Amino acid sequence: MTYFELLILAVSLTFDTFAVSVSGGISLPENVNMSKKASIIAFFGFFQAAYLFAGWFIGGKFANFIVEWDHWVAFGILAYLGGKMLFGAIGKKGECCNDELGKYNFLSWKRLAFLATATSIDAVAVGASMALLQIGAARIFVTVFFTFAATALASFIGLQGGRKLGCRIGNKAEMWGGVILILIGIKILIEHIVTFQ
Repeated sequence: MTYFELLILAVSLTFDTFAVSVSGGISLPENVNMSKKASIIAFFGFFQAAYLFAGWFIGGKFANFIVEWDHWVAFGILAYLGGKMLFGAIGKKGECCNDELGKYNFLSWKRLAFLATATSIDAVAVGASMALLQIGAARIFVTVFFTFAATALASFIGLQGGRKLGCRIGNKAEMWGGVILILIGIKILIEHIVTFQ
């Protein structure tokens, strides 16, 4: 995978963080200081990047055992995660109401840790699929950096624009994140089939 493709992959993982940050931004008091927002942003970025690396590290232990099917496994993982995000966002369509807005309390570190884990757990599977594709340490560290930066930026935009953007935009972002993951999975599968024909 090229560095540009790794960047796109990292960005695709941020859409659920963005959607949650939109709602969290609505919940935050208007007078909350910037250091608190910076802590929240770094929290999301760290969790996403750490889970991606953990997935790659663990997946690397098993890569040699399934080398003949690695492209199918990677495609299956990305297609499943992308489909889950896509249909989850479609299922929420029309459910945007005042009761849904601001439902996440970012001032509770316990709740924030739960939300950061929930929005980052998919990164474990993506990291594992990268290990199966023999993505080396140099590229994974670049991807981890991309993931941290993109997630932090997505969280920042969501927090800052929460009330203006609303949950409809959050759902659309989640939908596009799913589409991107599916397309990356298809690209990996096609490249492998064409290469080994």
